[in-house]
Amino acid sequence: MAKFISEKIKKKSAARLAAVQATYMIEYGQLSVDEVIRDFVNGEIGRYVIEEESDGYEVLENMVEIEEMDKDYFTKLTREVHKNKEQLEKSLAHFLKEGWQFDHFDGTLRAVLLCAAYELANTTDVDAAVIVKEYVDLAYAFFNKNEPKMVNALLDTIAKAVR
Repeated sequence: MAKFISEKIKKKSAARLAAVQATYMIEYGQLSVDEVIRDFVNGEIGRYVIEEESDGYEVLENMVEIEEMDKDYFTKLTREVHKNKEQLEKSLAHFLKEGWQFDHFDGTLRAVLLCAAYELANTTDVDAAVIVKEYVDLAYAFFNKNEPKMVNALLDTIAKAVR
């Protein structure tokens, strides 16, 4: 039973990663929402990530296949974020510190925050702390500076407000 729950959690985490990638692609790519979702679900996009490791002299990049994702969860999350994007952006802007503008953020950071904000507001069967941790972990996968800390602080504030 524990193995089943662990597999389910891994699949949902993989779906979140794919949803962030798909959200970015929909905003900056030439494909429609349906095309992006289809390509992810069929495994044509998003099957691998690049992991970096150092041997002390140089950084080596390896292509690593990601965990199988929860395709239904990915599809729902991606569609809903796209459908509610304008409202999510307004909501996120409300929580930003004075002087910060959501539309000036890096595209990947915007995708992370859009998916996280949607889940915090609409996924009541998952504890807010779990959602925050998942998206902070994703921010660390994409960024290594202050962005993950900002994601953590911002999502914590949003979680307290909407939960």
